[in-house]
Amino acid sequence: MPSMLAGCTPWPEEFVDRYWAAGHWRGNTLDNLLRGWAQQYGPRTALVHGGGTRITYAGLNRRVDRMAAGFRLRGLRPGQRAVVQLPNVPEFVTTVFALMRIGAVPVLCPVSHRASEVAHVVRITEAVGYVGPSTYRGFDHTAMAADIAAQGPFLRRVFTFEAPGESSPNGGFSTDPAGCHYFPLGSLDSPPGPTPAQSADQVAFFLLSGAATEAPRLVPRTHNDYAYQARAAAELVSLTEKDVYLAALPVESSLAFGCPGIVGTLSVGGTVVLAENPDPAECLAAIARERVTITSVTPSVAQDWLDVLPTAQADLSSLRLVQVGGAAPLPRATAERMGPELGCRLQQVFGMAEGLLTLTRPTDPDGTVLTAQGRPLSPDDEIRIVDADGKDVPDGESGELLARGPYTLRGYYRAPDHNARSFTADGYFRTGALARRTPEGNLVVTGPLTGTAAGPGRSRLRRAAGPWPGTC
Repeated sequence: MPSMLAGCTPWPEEFVDRYWAAGHWRGNTLDNLLRGWAQQYGPRTALVHGGGTRITYAGLNRRVDRMAAGFRLRGLRPGQRAVVQLPNVPEFVTTVFALMRIGAVPVLCPVSHRASEVAHVVRITEAVGYVGPSTYRGFDHTAMAADIAAQGPFLRRVFTFEAPGESSPNGGFSTDPAGCHYFPLGSLDSPPGPTPAQSADQVAFFLLSGAATEAPRLVPRTHNDYAYQARAAAELVSLTEKDVYLAALPVESSLAFGCPGIVGTLSVGGTVVLAENPDPAECLAAIARERVTITSVTPSVAQDWLDVLPTAQADLSSLRLVQVGGAAPLPRATAERMGPELGCRLQQVFGMAEGLLTLTRPTDPDGTVLTAQGRPLSPDDEIRIVDADGKDVPDGESGELLARGPYTLRGYYRAPDHNARSFTADGYFRTGALARRTPEGNLVVTGPLTGTAAGPGRSRLRRAAGPWPGTC
């Protein structure tokens, strides 16, 4: 097996063999999977944005090919990193797949992040590229990128996304005194050429840790592990080519991107509808217009949608499943309203950019769906709930949730000191979440740990008042 990107922690060989033997890892890169989906579902609609943009599978793959050639023509090379900071627009999907197609590594960054977070990400990843809006909701992303480029030796190519009707001085083509080159993202349209051979064991992209109290940590996701996660999640919720998924949460969040999200929906030939705002007016109208069947929201967004339903003039009869997960538990009162008022099934989810994904099942009784975050996605997910001394606690008792498995990282990128605190000696990831396991095997995640450090003698586990870290 080729070595992973320097600074990443690979799975031990015995686990690699186990996940291959189980059929979880299949050796296909995400961008190559897109080629196959385009061949299989060519004329079907892959992406929808707003009232007018509709892109077929064949058209999506063609755009990815031509954008990839454009990135290569403008100097991006295999193994180099590029920060992608885009809203929920089709260009996010084409950019991420185009970068992967040339062997570059996208770093998926929330569009809400500002200079301090983005500069940190550029510095840690040594990103040579940045893809972001020229301006978005009043913030000048291009000026931010220019300031970051002037501070250090890495960032040298900025690709600016212009919304319809926008334009930049000099057509968006320029070079600044620091030697950073600026190109309109829309100019990346070149005849496709040969693409480099790639290994599915390599890092496909980076996600950012959901912990909001410190500089974001980089989560490496390989082609093998993420393709498995999205495929298994799609199977669990019985996704088919007839499904329409509404990406209402930010596209770079793992819940929207691959739980099953965008990648899982594309894998079965379904349609992805991209909404730039989870605002109920926009999303409920999109559900009615596009006959959306499945979506993912946070508890607060779910509450907002429920609050406007009495006055909303939207036909939601197509909706069959709403996933709810995020950085706070879903209140029981809100959970009880979801099914009757939205006319669909509720699925509770606990997910992390780092990997672990637990979900209630469509066949679970209402009592489980209303109160628990379900069971792990994979039969090879290994879960432990431990006390402050690292000893397993009985079912029903709260403790720290530990996990390892075929899509859970073994180490953050270039973070050896943090990894020493975040992983046990035998490779379990310390999620930072406080949880208990029911006799039926479901997890109830109740909050974050506070005042803890790795190893024996840690502070007593206790429940904190705020949201838990790391959720996707």
